[in-house]
Amino acid sequence: MMAWRVHEFGPPQTMTFESVPRPNPGPGEVLVKVRAASVGPWDGWIRSGNSALPQPLPLTLGSDLAGDIEAVGPDVTDLRVGDQVYGVTNPRFIGAYAEYAVASAAMIAPKPTSLSHIEAASVPVIAVTAWQGLFDQAQLTAGQTVLIHGAAGNVGSYAVQLARQAGLRTIATAAADDLTYVRELGADTVVDYKSEPFEDVARDVDAVLDLVGGDTQTRSFQVLRRGGKLISAVSQPDQELAKSLGVDATFFLVDVTTRHLTEIAGLIDSGALRTRVGAVLPFADAREAHLMLEGIRRPPKGKIVLAVTTK
Repeated sequence: MMAWRVHEFGPPQTMTFESVPRPNPGPGEVLVKVRAASVGPWDGWIRSGNSALPQPLPLTLGSDLAGDIEAVGPDVTDLRVGDQVYGVTNPRFIGAYAEYAVASAAMIAPKPTSLSHIEAASVPVIAVTAWQGLFDQAQLTAGQTVLIHGAAGNVGSYAVQLARQAGLRTIATAAADDLTYVRELGADTVVDYKSEPFEDVARDVDAVLDLVGGDTQTRSFQVLRRGGKLISAVSQPDQELAKSLGVDATFFLVDVTTRHLTEIAGLIDSGALRTRVGAVLPFADAREAHLMLEGIRRPPKGKIVLAVTTK
């Protein structure tokens, strides 16, 4: 089969498109005939050697996928050959840029029936990150207020929609040309981060979902109520500052599970969540997708997805 491999860490030019043996699923795993694989910033971090996890070389890039189950390993009882699934390959987030990929059965679920494989592949990491940030980490409930930074981004757009579904009051920051989009997703208040300080709008919020980091993260401490929570999917917040202000501050790495994917698929199929695919590239153009990640090519609004074809 063909796969996109990395033999040395570096820029997109280090990616090689090569023939490798088709893998076999082990205990608790399935082999997926990949129809589509999406491209995310974490793929760039892995390729360049900046992953938060150890990544022995060589490796096949890619985590998010959608496709059909080709084979089932031992100890897998709830998935069968031919099932259409979506999700993530494994905790190392590798292996999906391939015609066939081994995936942990605990990290995939039936594909949303209302979505194409292209659309479904765009969902897993970003939607589960939004879900876990709001509900597993911040533990927000109906009636509470959340400030979402980067609300027009891939994670942020799901966070706004999930917050609306959960009955949260949402204050969302975005660029001027994205404000209408974020408002349409269900944000109660939208802030142009370039022209209006969010501190003028947000006061005593229950939680901040930080998808931006840097100075935005630091400033966000000031708008939390005492006992509030700053949850970042970007970088580790200042623990000393958090302690001095009487708030909690946490950085988390997403943990994609069948349970979360099943919940999200239900919301998508009910019409409660919408996806946003920004660019679809042929499988052979994965290097071009990584040039978009790096900003060398113009990145799209929405997810980059590779259309994978198999014989």
